[in-house]
Amino acid sequence: MNRRFLPRGMSQPNDGSGRAPVAIVRPTTSVTSGVAVTQKLVSASVAFGNLLKGTFGPNGLDKMLYKTNGETAVTNDGAKIVAELLVKHPAAKAFVQLAKSQENACGDGVTGCLIFASELMRESGVLLEKGLHPLVLVNGFREAMDKTIQVLMNHADVVNITDEGILQSVARTAMTGTSVESVGKQLADIVVKAAIHVAKQNDDYYSVNIEQVRMAKKGIGSLSDTTLIEGVIIDKNLDLERLPRNLSAGKVVVFSCPLEIEKTSYDSEIEISTTEQWVSFMDAEEAILENKAQSIIDSGASMVFCAETIDSKILHRLADNDIFALASIDKSGAEDVALATGALMIDHIDGIDENTLGSFESMVVESYDSDEGRRDRLYLNVGVSSGLTTIDVCGAGGVASEEFVRGIYDALNSVASSIESGSVLVGGGNAHITAALAMREHAESIAGRERLAIEAFARSLEAVPATLIVNSGNNLLDGLLELRSMVRNNLPGSGIDAEGKPRQLTEVWECSDTILHGLEAACETACGLLRVDQVISARGD
Repeated sequence: MNRRFLPRGMSQPNDGSGRAPVAIVRPTTSVTSGVAVTQKLVSASVAFGNLLKGTFGPNGLDKMLYKTNGETAVTNDGAKIVAELLVKHPAAKAFVQLAKSQENACGDGVTGCLIFASELMRESGVLLEKGLHPLVLVNGFREAMDKTIQVLMNHADVVNITDEGILQSVARTAMTGTSVESVGKQLADIVVKAAIHVAKQNDDYYSVNIEQVRMAKKGIGSLSDTTLIEGVIIDKNLDLERLPRNLSAGKVVVFSCPLEIEKTSYDSEIEISTTEQWVSFMDAEEAILENKAQSIIDSGASMVFCAETIDSKILHRLADNDIFALASIDKSGAEDVALATGALMIDHIDGIDENTLGSFESMVVESYDSDEGRRDRLYLNVGVSSGLTTIDVCGAGGVASEEFVRGIYDALNSVASSIESGSVLVGGGNAHITAALAMREHAESIAGRERLAIEAFARSLEAVPATLIVNSGNNLLDGLLELRSMVRNNLPGSGIDAEGKPRQLTEVWECSDTILHGLEAACETACGLLRVDQVISARGD
């Protein structure tokens, strides 16, 4: 009689065949299916939303982040908070990707986007536990999303590059609740001028490249001292004290090569046996340096920027002719000077001609004391023709300064998106409550189960104005009911103000693309999670 032995660790199958089961995963792997999957995904999504709700709106509070490297950060910026989180749950990772998508596409609206996605998952969890099929939810959500886009596009107001008042309102709205809100009116004007400066018209629309707007952190003064420079700012101590510190309009030359004696590719030795030979050798070097300096002088340039070193003899020769020279600046800094002034980067002294020179209107060098000692700061004003513009951010340095810059960038992105899209929506939750009421009316015409999904979509939209009310300390039910009534009665611009109360808003505007992208991205993320029928964890958790 032959005996069959099962391999160690294998058990008899339950089909009665006597054959060993086939193992395709590790014994420690856990597989979750059915309602338990929903509970996992919903709980993680809701937790993510709850994490950010308290930071939303003008009355949102800050989060203190303690990083793994021991550093701390205090912020209420959703993108910053999400970027610092170390998440492991798949649903949480999906929300992190959602935040990155919103930030990369619009530069603002991250928190509102995540709150909406979280609420969609919360509402889905309730309906799934009642037996509604996930695909019914997905189809209903997508139908509601399509209708929402139509409603909001019809509800949007047209804006163009000349509507500086509305654009400033967009900037102030984006800065509301941030560290720069206290001087929002002044900064809004600066942000709008910066965006308009780098805007380029293409047929009947504008494109705004905010990469051409630089942020310089001065680290002293107050935030209200922030200014806009039509040109570039360079923080670098001068190589020579007697260089000119004030210049009027002139020409600029930018080098990417060193201005010194060219070094040979191979090591070499020169044998000098007499004093005359040594003198002749030194005279030859002097002549080479003199020719380089003279080439610059003859070009008519009054400013020289070099990404490499400049020989001291050339520096002194240029200073004797009232020519400013700055050596060893970052390559990116040299490229900025070239872009701002219209100069071409020169990789050899022989490349100087009138076609490679840029121009500027004025130059000023300021010196002041800082924690790091004496600092020189160069302000190069090019004027309206400048290819770059720079926002000189004043105020405290360190973490505070980073928050200032982040708040200004959010405003800049919102203004740029508004110019490019050409449309804006009233803020304060007006767009969300308007769409929510429209979805409730649309649901009345649906006979199937998708109606339940559309109604859940409407309730999720109301989470945005609801959060604004709650964060202000007001009664949620009273505020939401009043806001619904105002919108139903066609009171234009009805939304939640800075005090968390419903009223007609006249100076609270948001870019329509920012809102629509946030809603669409959140809807797709929720639909993607709802299509998950099993969670397989190799860790066993």
